[in-house]
Amino acid sequence: MLTDLFFTNVAYASVDSFVSNANKFIINPLIILLFALAVVYFLYGVFEFISNSENEEKKTTGKSHMIWGVVGIVIMMGVFTILSIIMKTFNIENIDPKTGKVELPAYNP
Repeated sequence: MLTDLFFTNVAYASVDSFVSNANKFIINPLIILLFALAVVYFLYGVFEFISNSENEEKKTTGKSHMIWGVVGIVIMMGVFTILSIIMKTFNIENIDPKTGKVELPAYNP
């Protein structure tokens, strides 16, 4: 009992579980949310452009929303591409986004 006062308990987690949890709970939902927001913003711009065909100022605003929506979509596709490149570079395979299971190759220093 007395030794417990001087030594801290340490919880060890594997890299697999860390990558799995980060991918499952942070990265994938964030990418999906931002991608959906970019699509909605683009569609709002299309609606604004079509519904205000007489007003040039509102058509310009709609064009601006469409452009920024496309920029957001391209950025999110870039993030997805960069993540794919990183996973292929570090030889991370067998990722199941539904369960968050990741299998990394064995570490040999």
